[in-house]
This record gives sequence, C-alpha cells and structure tokens, in this order.
Amino acid sequence: MRIVVVEDNVAMAKGIAYRLRDEGHAVDVLHDGADADSFLQSDGADMLILDIKLPGLSGLDLLGRLRTRGDDRAVLMLTAQAETDLKVKGLDAGADDYLTKPFEMDELSARVRALGRRHARSEPAERKIGPLVFDPTSRMIIGPNGPLAVPRREVTLFETLLAARGRIVSKQSLLDNLYGTGSDVDEPVVEVYVSRLRKRLKSFGLEIKVQRGLGYFLVEQHA
Repeated sequence: MRIVVVEDNVAMAKGIAYRLRDEGHAVDVLHDGADADSFLQSDGADMLILDIKLPGLSGLDLLGRLRTRGDDRAVLMLTAQAETDLKVKGLDAGADDYLTKPFEMDELSARVRALGRRHARSEPAERKIGPLVFDPTSRMIIGPNGPLAVPRREVTLFETLLAARGRIVSKQSLLDNLYGTGSDVDEPVVEVYVSRLRKRLKSFGLEIKVQRGLGYFLVEQHA
C-alpha cells in the first residue's frame, strides 16, 4: 500500500515510516497539517496515519476537510493518552481507528493490516499495466501465467513506480521507499534494484526509463 504519515514529531514519524517501508509499503511523511492538506488533494495513497495535534492545521480539521471532499481512504488516528475527547471527536469526524501514544510498532503494523483488509476504496484494488497486475493486498505482481517470483524490495520499487502513473520518481524518493528516511544506504543501490527489475519487466513489454538528473518512470514500451 501507499501510506501517508502526518506526524509533527520527526523522530516518531521516521520510526513509523521505517517500519512500514521495511514491511514493503510506500510511505510519504509530512509534519505540518496545512502542507498535508495540500498534498492529500492530489496524491494516490491508500491510507493516512494522522496525528491529532499538528502545526498549521489540526488533525481534526484536516480529517474534516478530507471527508468533506468525499475522500474515503482509511485513516488511523494517533492520540495521546489523555486526549479521550479528541479520540471521540476524531472517530465522529470519520477516522476509522485510533492508536494511543506511546504504542508498540507491532500494534501499529497490526492496525494497518486490519484497516487495509476491511477498508473499501472507490478505486479498483488492483492496478494494471500492460499484461501485469499488481495486487496491493497480497503484494504480488501477477503475470499472464500467475504470480511472479519477485523479491520484496523490487516489489516495492515496482509499486512506487506504478503508483506514479508514468511520472518521474526521484532516486532519493525511491531510496526512501525502499529503506526508510534517513537510512545510511547510498543512492547507487537504487540503480542495482532498477537494473534487476528492468530485466524482469522487459519480456512483458514494460520499461523503466531514466531521466538523467531527475529520476525514473515506468512505461509500456509501445504505449
């Protein structure tokens, strides 16, 4: 899945993002409510992990704007222990679930899995490009003859490029999605994964192209 994390505690946001990316999800992180509101109007993420108290625009206000626009993506709300009234207000405003700080990352992962299973989106769950279909629930790439044996990080790379819908994705963004923000892995590692995935996709008429100095994008070779 693609998940947006809106949390003003930078260390916590990095920790959440690192855990989710390690599980194969693509993650975007924002620390300001107003910035998140602008971002969420045009992104393609499946789920939002939202802190209630944010600078710029509160989590409750952000959630209200989201639902007013008819955006029904899953929302997991983060609250402090003493914020019982805000939990109620958040659920009433349209949050699907809440998690009380401090929490264990194992519990966060379980809540994300549960929301992913039960939350219906208006858009098709599966994404298709050429003869391949990506199933975000099973995190499998399916070809004409069934599922492909693709390593987890290459699946994450494929999902990230597919979600961009042909737009260029920077090498740093791909690196963040593969390993997490602030990782000590160098950008050239991305080139290794791109090369491996490019070879797998060639026989299916798909190509990962590079725009020098900008990043990569996924296209059908004869589109």
